[in-house]
Amino acid sequence: MDRPAPIFTERNECQDCFKCVRECPVKAIKIENSCATIIQQRCLACGHCVGVCPSGAKRVRDDLVAAIELLQTRGRVLVSLAPSFVSEFPGVPPAVLIRALKALGFHAVSETALGAQQVSGSAAALLQDPTPRLNVSSACPVVVEYLLRYKPALAKTLTPLVSPVLAHGHLLRAAYGKEIGVVFISPCIAKKREVDAHPDVIDVAITFEDLRRWLTEKKIALDGLQPQPDDRFVPEAAEEGGLYPIDGGMSASVKAGCSATEAQCMSFSGMATIQKALDGLCEAPLEHPLFLELLACEGGCVNGPKSSRRTATALKRAQVIGYARLEPGKLPRAATAPALTFGSVEPLVAKNYPEAQIQECLRSIGKRSVEDELNCGGCGYDNCREFAKALADGRAEKVMCVTYMRKLAQKKANALMAKTPNSVVILDTGLKIIECNGNFARILGPEQEAAFKARPGLEGTALRPLVPFHTLFQTVLDKGEDILDRDLRFRQLVLHASIFSIEKHQVVCGIFQDITKPAVRKGRVIHQAQEVIKKNLATVQQIAYLLGENAAETEVMLNAIIESFSQTDSADSHEHSRKDR
Repeated sequence: MDRPAPIFTERNECQDCFKCVRECPVKAIKIENSCATIIQQRCLACGHCVGVCPSGAKRVRDDLVAAIELLQTRGRVLVSLAPSFVSEFPGVPPAVLIRALKALGFHAVSETALGAQQVSGSAAALLQDPTPRLNVSSACPVVVEYLLRYKPALAKTLTPLVSPVLAHGHLLRAAYGKEIGVVFISPCIAKKREVDAHPDVIDVAITFEDLRRWLTEKKIALDGLQPQPDDRFVPEAAEEGGLYPIDGGMSASVKAGCSATEAQCMSFSGMATIQKALDGLCEAPLEHPLFLELLACEGGCVNGPKSSRRTATALKRAQVIGYARLEPGKLPRAATAPALTFGSVEPLVAKNYPEAQIQECLRSIGKRSVEDELNCGGCGYDNCREFAKALADGRAEKVMCVTYMRKLAQKKANALMAKTPNSVVILDTGLKIIECNGNFARILGPEQEAAFKARPGLEGTALRPLVPFHTLFQTVLDKGEDILDRDLRFRQLVLHASIFSIEKHQVVCGIFQDITKPAVRKGRVIHQAQEVIKKNLATVQQIAYLLGENAAETEVMLNAIIESFSQTDSADSHEHSRKDR
């Protein structure tokens, strides 16, 4: 069954702030009709956009319903619990968490770290080969997707092994039967996509956030549970596999299993760090086997997109290290992790646009020279040229360029201020001019008109000493209520004024019309005459309505009287006729 993408945009919630565009490591987000939508073919499902979106418009597919349905339709459903549960539920004994999961209806709970231990054993066996080659861990689905789509030259360096969760799924089905259901619980969003691709191994993937919500809905409080003797992990507790959710955890267990070789193990976490670590690595010659443990989340899976953010990374790391057991005597483990051949994924090749097309896109946002290219990054792209390429690719809109929109708005405002026949002034909270047009300077008098010519806009000029009606501006600033259509006398002028807030209690604007001008006076007379005609017409219509209503009532009343008399006459005639007989 095809499932929707793990991450999507709630369009009504998107505030087109472009923060997700800035933060996305592979720019898998396009702006369409001022809404940031995800380009699923480019998306790594790392979940970073979910965490940074200020309005919560980036949503994660809810698979909790699917997990509940699985419990209702399968005889036995087991939990594959990611090792980061230790830092997600600090202070909660594993037996209590197991009891809570059983209370939800699960048959048993097992540690995903058991699958991680199998992967470590197989990876250690690969590194026994002294050939100086690069091996990149395939444990993180985000990294796997990144190499397949964006670094195809490095895709062949991925260790041909399943991830820990898939290894664990195979282990559970081998131990308890293929007909069981398996629900994976972790802080990872990308695992949803990985599980979607292997429905025969893991049925559903939910997050720790989903688990907390589920426990709340069922009114199951962890601090109120009493574990039973059989509340323990099956088929056994994990050991060094519990280190996997922290940066360097996998390397520690792999290196302990292949210490006899000259293999070098390195770990990097966070997509920005990974991108830098891999830059130019294809061409670099190696003297020894090199194993790279790459985790998309900074600090490791303990900081997954659906993990708790309330605890410091250092503390989470300490909690994981304190729980996991690394016993060298049991290493190296047997290479039992199933092999995996990564399917053919069409790599995303960056399009090369002609310079003329890039320049045309730059000109469309007012970038006509190198000096105009500010490279501020406000659009979400590293520089103006990258933004121009996104425009050409249809992934961006011109409104994303902050400087372009600001200049465009300023040009529109300047044109309106300059061309309007009215006098316009904008003031701040101190009643100092932010901007005014020449017509307003003209009504202030020759001195201010001359000052305007020397300093257009009169910015910073105090209005109080210049006009007596400054109190109207102060009233609008204080109360936040507009004053519209007020006639004022100023010197020999009669001004028709409207004063209103642009930003309540912060910025106020006044528009004045000199109604002593012949053309304006003629227009006002015509307008007033039209208003009188409208009012008279409305009055005539009201009178006609009332007359019509009154006539109708009179007609009804007269008809009733006539009908009454007619009935009386008829009765009298009948009575006389009977007496005659």
